[in-house]
Amino acid sequence: MNKFYYVYILQSEKDHKFYVGCTSDIKKRLEEHNSGKVSTTKNRRPLKLIYWEGCLNQRDAANRERYLKTAWGKRYIKSRLKEYIEGQAPTV
Repeated sequence: MNKFYYVYILQSEKDHKFYVGCTSDIKKRLEEHNSGKVSTTKNRRPLKLIYWEGCLNQRDAANRERYLKTAWGKRYIKSRLKEYIEGQAPTV
């Protein structure tokens, strides 16, 4: 059986910003983020998984991660998660 690689998006419950990453073990990686073992997110905890994509090889996942971090990728995320993002907006 092939090993899968995942591109994932986390949202900080502290500042509501997104973090895009790549891993072969999404459950373990989320635990690492939330336990403070990842320096880039340790001050933004807690984090929740809001989106993921699976790839059949590491190179494709890494390329997808790089794309999602570009301006075009951020637009894609906002479009793909439109309902979720709009549901997170504070009500006035």
